Amino acid sequence: MGDRVYIFDTTLRDGEQVPGCQLNTIEKIEVARQLEKLGVDVIEAGFPISSPGDFNSVVEISKAVSNPTICALSRAVKKDIEVAADALKFAKRGRIHTGIGTSPYHIKSKLNSTEDEIIKRAIEAVKYARRFVDDVEFYAEDAGRSENEYLARVIEAVIKAGATVVNIPDTTGYCLPTEYGEKIAYLVNNVPNIDKAVISTHCHNDLGMATANSLTGVANGARQVEVTINGLGERAGNTSLEEVVMAIKSHHDLDFETKIDSKQIIRTSKLVSTLMRMPVQPNKAIVGRNAFAHSSGIHQDGVLKNRENYEIIDPVDVGVRESSIVLTARSGRAAIKHRLQILGYEYEGEELKKLYDHFLILADKKKDITDEDLEVLVGAEKTKVDHAPKLEFLQVVCGKSTIPTATVSINFNGDIFTETASGNGPIDAAFSAVKNLVKRKVHLEEFLIQAITRGSDDQGKVHVQVEHKGISYYGFAANVDIVSASVEAFIDAISKIQ
Repeated sequence: MGDRVYIFDTTLRDGEQVPGCQLNTIEKIEVARQLEKLGVDVIEAGFPISSPGDFNSVVEISKAVSNPTICALSRAVKKDIEVAADALKFAKRGRIHTGIGTSPYHIKSKLNSTEDEIIKRAIEAVKYARRFVDDVEFYAEDAGRSENEYLARVIEAVIKAGATVVNIPDTTGYCLPTEYGEKIAYLVNNVPNIDKAVISTHCHNDLGMATANSLTGVANGARQVEVTINGLGERAGNTSLEEVVMAIKSHHDLDFETKIDSKQIIRTSKLVSTLMRMPVQPNKAIVGRNAFAHSSGIHQDGVLKNRENYEIIDPVDVGVRESSIVLTARSGRAAIKHRLQILGYEYEGEELKKLYDHFLILADKKKDITDEDLEVLVGAEKTKVDHAPKLEFLQVVCGKSTIPTATVSINFNGDIFTETASGNGPIDAAFSAVKNLVKRKVHLEEFLIQAITRGSDDQGKVHVQVEHKGISYYGFAANVDIVSASVEAFIDAISKIQ
């Protein structure tokens, strides 16, 4: 068993500071419960003095979850600490996270203070917080740009005052991994009472170094890592939970372990992305849509022969059912043969070569090739695109005092069927009507709307991913009417189910 690394999740505090990502209390509780299932050790639930909503969220999260420590942020101000303590009154295990800036920039231009005065205020804050809780974390804001000698003095003083965790934030994302690792090592070797506290990392991603800095910090003595789901956070974001956890899990030579249930990672990522209305970039490590997708013929052939040829992580370990082989003009014969076998066709030798030549001609015209395209290529006329269901009619009724209702008509091979349904909004109502028409049990896994250009009359491009009997299907559509585009994309995805 390796050394334990504690996972401190601040999605609900630092992650929520992203413009447009604010959550209400009910949504925060839903995320907190999923973080508990994920197995995080600490949930930073909010900054109680900042608003009544944040205060109430910390209170309700404290009631809703039992296993993780619930942490509340404060400045090194007595009133902040009192309000944080009050918000934590229902927590099974509560932690106050207080601190102050320690870099020359913060001491002089932000706080208009002196080094000695900062140490005095830090000590007073920690001692005051210890009156309310036994677990006090101290953050040395902008530690990344703080002088190591002075930082060591501050850390020694706050541990003596009662801090149980000392947070060394790279607040501006300035440090290089070697520099940050050396900073942690300096504290380990030069703070006499450092063994009385856990060292924590809190790295921002302004230069793309957050995960590397956090792992280097752990390698040099830190045993808590502060992270967010999907790397959300101020400016360029925070250290990504999924990256740190899977790096530790993949590198057995590091001899560290966490208590994270990695199979909950994708589920957690999708929940946070949905509730915070922040799509995950397709090429995002671990949780991006393309993280386990292969389109190059060389890669596809290698993965089909042995997954480990091109994948260092088993998709199942993070909650993805399997790798995806995406058929494009770069795909090779091995991938085409594999996909045809799944569809029930066996092609070898000259037959496969001939089909592959036709495939390349089609692939040069389309961005990616669907199962329907392959079926057409092999002569299965029943699934030609012309026979796919089409949206014939759509009418939605919605408004402030009206229950959203949608009437949808779909053309199935010349026969038109109509259904009316209600929902939480016009799109939800329309989707419900489509489900009733097609009579298939599908689960909406991803729904993304993107503007193609700019302006109120812009075309919206909609991407939909649905799941049916353990298999994912994708649908796309574009229209100046977002509701119509959404329904067309939904129908497109469902039509691909065999």
